[in-house]
Amino acid sequence: MDTGGNSLPSGPDGVKRKVCYFYDPEVGNYYYGQGHPMKPHRIRMTHALLAHYGLLQHMQVHKPFPARDRDLCRFHADDYVNFLRNITPETQQDQLRQLKRFNVGEDCPVFDGLYSFCQTYAGGSVGGAVKLNHNLCDIAINWAGGLHHAKKCEASGFCYVNDIVIAILELLKQHQRVLYVDIDIHHGDGVEEAFYTTDRVMTVSFHKFGDYFPGTGDIRDIGYSKGKYYSLNVPLDDGIDDESYHYLFKPIIGKVMEVFKPGAVVLQCGADSLSGDRLGCFNLSIKGHAECVKFMRSFNVPLLLLGGGGYTIRNVARCWCYETGVALGMEVDDKMPQHEYYEYFGPDYTLHVAPSNMENKNTRQSLEEIRNKLLEYLSKLQHAPSVQFQERPPDTELPEADEDQDDADERWDPDSDMEIDEDRKPIPSRVKREVIEPETKDMEIQKCTAEQARGFDTTTDEAVSTKATDVSPMPIDEPAVKAGQETLNKASDQMYPKP
Repeated sequence: MDTGGNSLPSGPDGVKRKVCYFYDPEVGNYYYGQGHPMKPHRIRMTHALLAHYGLLQHMQVHKPFPARDRDLCRFHADDYVNFLRNITPETQQDQLRQLKRFNVGEDCPVFDGLYSFCQTYAGGSVGGAVKLNHNLCDIAINWAGGLHHAKKCEASGFCYVNDIVIAILELLKQHQRVLYVDIDIHHGDGVEEAFYTTDRVMTVSFHKFGDYFPGTGDIRDIGYSKGKYYSLNVPLDDGIDDESYHYLFKPIIGKVMEVFKPGAVVLQCGADSLSGDRLGCFNLSIKGHAECVKFMRSFNVPLLLLGGGGYTIRNVARCWCYETGVALGMEVDDKMPQHEYYEYFGPDYTLHVAPSNMENKNTRQSLEEIRNKLLEYLSKLQHAPSVQFQERPPDTELPEADEDQDDADERWDPDSDMEIDEDRKPIPSRVKREVIEPETKDMEIQKCTAEQARGFDTTTDEAVSTKATDVSPMPIDEPAVKAGQETLNKASDQMYPKP
């Protein structure tokens, strides 16, 4: 595959980038519950691979500061954030009405340390945005983030707070335009909704479309009002392979970069689009998935890389390790080094996994139709929209280092236990450690209908707005209704200040 892009010099992957990587060593201890497919333990497995491949020493490694209530409330409703802060497994039976209202309890269970988990993964994404805004790195990585389904007032699809929306709001303090690209197998509905009526943020989602969670993301859904043509959806069918995926990804994203000219890019790297995912039905290889990262990197635009879905956890760790190497411009060996989770990767103990022989239901004709339709939409875009001047809100300050922490930006020793910021409020001792459950062969079978069990209708009894709450001086008006879909309250145009 060609590398594409427009700014790489000669060489296998061009110029090196300064990379900031966010990781909390406690994140793998959070546990959604027995049988739940979302396993934060995969983040710890990814980190172990990065350490033993020697990649940590080439990055600035940071333990994220927990996102504060006011950070989360820039997008989420105050009462929803308050609910997440206070709910516990012991008290949930007394709050059944609230659980239903906020869509918490089934796909999004209450577990020990839930709010601390939200603060941790959102803190990494906000921290990455702040580093990019201060020009302290070229690429920021938070594999614990990328939870793209969460709405203003409700949890959805294993996601509680939408760290992506909050990080984009942070990036908009410094950048006139931000591009969001989503390569998770599921539609990035929460992010699309939040920015559906603004031309400051463009969202592009590549996803399985049809009888599949969350049921949104039709190619005809293109944005509303000032946001018309600033939401793009690429609906795909089962079994899409690397070649077919990039037949769409590269020309569409290349045109987006040319016309929209974003000041920063957020790439959600959900690994459930990989071949063999427990809940997925695509057939991408790790290299094919990572080619998207390589392509976005080639434009030399500040880049925030986030995690997302991914339920065959050994492949998730493989993928995000390899993509960290891509971000650094370093090729990593296929032969895996010995480490504490080595037994997960047998019998081959290699980084890459061959795609399956499943049928690709995406015909060349259907791909051409999608490509032509999306390029037609892009031809109607105003080139690099202007932004009305307003007073800019203050920057989020980088937290000052403690006296006993000489340099918060100091590179980690690969053998370090990452004991930093020890004065942070510890995670409650009730947090359960991950119970490793065997992934049986029948769980590995391509399950394109598995999402049906998760439920498609997450609408609460009362319609909820997706507008940000009280983000003075960045007001967001009442939402418009998205035509052609079920009634979804979309975020209205956000009059962000010009940098």
